[in-house]
Amino acid sequence: MSLERAVRAKIAGKRNPQMDKEAQEWIEAILGEKFPAGQAYEDVLKDGQVLCNLINKLQPNAVPKINSSGGQFKFMENINNFQKALKEYGVPDIDVFQTVDLYEKKDIANVTNTIFALGRACYKHADFKGPFLGPKPADECKREFTEEQLKAGQTIVGLQAGSNKGATQAGQNIGAGRKILLGK
Repeated sequence: MSLERAVRAKIAGKRNPQMDKEAQEWIEAILGEKFPAGQAYEDVLKDGQVLCNLINKLQPNAVPKINSSGGQFKFMENINNFQKALKEYGVPDIDVFQTVDLYEKKDIANVTNTIFALGRACYKHADFKGPFLGPKPADECKREFTEEQLKAGQTIVGLQAGSNKGATQAGQNIGAGRKILLGK
C-alpha cells in the first residue's frame, strides 16, 4: 500500500458518521431548512455558502458577502471568511479546520470537529437560546483560600515530595551487587 493511500485510509478512519449526522441536523435546525436530498454532507458544505449562512444566523453580518458563483477561488473565499468569523465568534484557533480539509475533502472529520467547536462556543453567548451542539464547556471555578488555610497547607509534606513515612531502601539488594574492581 502506498504511503498516500495509507494516510487517506487513516484520515477516513477518523470520520464518525454519527457526528456528521449530528452536525448536519444542528446546521439544519439553526438555518431552518434541510440539506438537499441525495447530496452528501461534505458536498453541501463544500462551497462554504451554508457555513457562511450558519455563522450569519449566530452572529448577524459576520460574513457580509457570500459568493454564490465565480468558481473555486470565490468558494474558497467563502470558507476563509467563515473561518475568520468563527475565530471572532470565540472558536479557538486550534479547533478551526484548514480550507483544503473541506474544499478538497482532505479531512471531513476535522470539518465536523470545527462545527462541534462552534456549537460549544454558542454556550458562551447569552443571547443564543439554542439548539446547542455538543457538551457545555466547563465554567471557571475560582477558589478563595484564607491565609490560615494556606499556612496549614505548608505544614503537610506529600508523598510526591519524597516522604514515605520513614521507609527507606537501605539494605535492599536486588540481584547481584555492583562490583568495582580497581586497577584493571
